[in-house]
Parts: sequence; C-alpha cells; structure tokens
Amino acid sequence: GGDPCGELRNMKKRYLVLSNGKYFEGYAIGAEGDSIGELVFTTGMEGYLETLTDPSYAGQIVVQTFPMIGNYGVIPQDFEGEPALKGYVVSEICSRPSNFRSECDLNTYLVNNGIVGIAGVDTREITKIIRENGVTNAGIFDELPHDLTAVREYAIVNAVQSVTCRETELHPAIGEKKYSVGMLNYGLKRNILRSLTSRGCEVTVYPASTPAEQILAGGHDGLMLSNGPGDPAENIYCIQQISKLVGRIPIFGICLGHQLTAIAMGGKTIKLKYGHRGGNQPVKSLENGRTYITSQNHGYAVVADSLAEVAKEIFVNANDGSSEGMLYKGKRCFTVQFHPEASSGPHDTGFLFDRFLRLMDGENYEG
Repeated sequence: GGDPCGELRNMKKRYLVLSNGKYFEGYAIGAEGDSIGELVFTTGMEGYLETLTDPSYAGQIVVQTFPMIGNYGVIPQDFEGEPALKGYVVSEICSRPSNFRSECDLNTYLVNNGIVGIAGVDTREITKIIRENGVTNAGIFDELPHDLTAVREYAIVNAVQSVTCRETELHPAIGEKKYSVGMLNYGLKRNILRSLTSRGCEVTVYPASTPAEQILAGGHDGLMLSNGPGDPAENIYCIQQISKLVGRIPIFGICLGHQLTAIAMGGKTIKLKYGHRGGNQPVKSLENGRTYITSQNHGYAVVADSLAEVAKEIFVNANDGSSEGMLYKGKRCFTVQFHPEASSGPHDTGFLFDRFLRLMDGENYEG
C-alpha cells in the first residue's frame, strides 16, 4: 500500500534544461552528477529494461512517455546490451516493484550503472515539445546552469566505436548447426543474436572496424549488419566495407545496418524531426499490402528515391511514409529499418529471419 514513489519524492531537486533555456523541475533519481545529451522520447508501455540497455541510445537522454516506469523491477535476463544512454527521464518511478523475476528496483540499477535521471516532471509536455520542435539537446542538472553553451553545442560523435565489441565473439547455434553467420556489431541488441542461434545459426560477431576481406575469409553462409546509434553518414570506414561485401554474400541489415547499406549503395539518409522510438510503429509491406506493428528506435531514415536505380522499396512507415525496408536487386541483400527481433515488442516481422535463412539456402529472393 501507500505511495510506491514516496521515499524518492523527498529526495533532492533536479532540473531538466532544454537548449532554449526552458526547464522542468523534478527530483533526482539514479546516479549523482550532471549529464548532457540529445533529448528523445520512446512510447513503449513496457520494455524499459530493453530501452535502458539498447546501445542505439548512445548519447541520448531518453524520455519514457508511459507514466509509471519500474513496476516490474530489474530483470537481467531481459537486458539487450550495456547501457549507453546519457540520461533518463520519467514521470513516476516505482520503488517497490512486483515481479518474481526482479532482482532489484529500477533506481538501484540506475545508481549502479552511473545513469543520471530525473522523475516528477511532465513527460507529456516534454514529448509535445520534441514532437513540435524536433529533437533537441538538453541537460540534467542539480542546479540551473547560467550558461547553456555546452548543452547547445553537444553532438553525438563516434557513437558506433563507443558501443561495438573489442574482439571477435563466437555464439554457438542452439541445437543442430545449420548455418554460419557473420555479424558486424555496430551496437548489437542481444535478441538479434538469439533470433539467429535459435534458428540453428552459429554466429561470429565482429567489431565494427573489421575489414571486408576478413569477413569474406570467414567462409560464412550469410552476413548480418546490426542496429546501432548515431548519424549513419559519419561511419565512413564501415560504409566502405559494406560496399565491398554487397553482392559477395547474402546480407540482412537491421536499423543502422539498413542505413549504412543504403549509403554504401549510393543512397542518402536524412535526420527525422523526432524519429521513431517505441514498440507500436505501423509498417506497411509494399509486397503484400499488409501492415505490421513493429519495434523501432532510430532518428535517421533512408531516402528511398536515392536508391531507385539499384533497389526496390519493400516497407514504408504507415504514419509518415518514410522508408522502412529496401531490397537490392540481384545482390542477395535486403535491409529493414525496424527491429524484427522485437525485444521488447511485437513479433509480427520475425519471419524476416526465416527469409534470411532461405537466402542463405540459395533461394533467389527478388521480391
């Protein structure tokens, strides 16, 4: 009984300050200190653990639009990677979670992982500001700063290098090994690995800096290009390697992998006004007309028209029409902007992993 957030409400004040000087007063959660980042929102009603541990949030302060966060505690089996976000903003944080799998409360996790947070602010108003004005820089501070230069000048750089693995890792297939898959790790969510190993794939995960020649020498049946954070266009080396790989080996790209492939094939990407983040993004298939509900986390989009000569668009976002998937003709390569491994989120598009397996089997998928 009682107020599940009561003991935290009496803690010290903290401020979320936007780059234009507007600020929100709340109370401190998580680690001590100040933090600056790019302010984004996610609409997931559950899955806060996956959000906190998704490497694609590197450099960002994440606002949860759902009012109460933390009610099922902290469950390490649900983590997707190491936390890379710069800050965490919630309306209410639950200090007395109820779940038989929970190992501690959310605030303890934030403290232990050095994540600076703020609660008790109007997340609806913050979300409206981002929706109307676009992604903005912000900082979480214990005292209102006199000078906002550091907030205004903040930029996410070298994001992929900050979250990729340092050395090659081998993940065995679950059950009988049917395929050998290489995976370039740009900020990999663990459930992409699970989606492959559970289908009989032995997966070799390579750091983002791995040259194309080393991957081709691995003798893999196929290659996955993972999700990841930041502006795709800054990853010049990664893009050069992908351009050497497309057409040489069956390829399936997700999220950042989708964007990097587009640039490698001569296409363009743009920064969306406020991106797509959450577990309820509708995506329409241009192949069968069906709409799938998908999990997404990205701030950039591929410009489909810029690939008209080499690729066919296979998915679009049903809300804003932005590109959600490309098929590269005659290259045994397809990529999607959303997360078919969907953790957390709907499993509508898990069939794409099976399509990748058929591609590795030699099926000629040309849409």
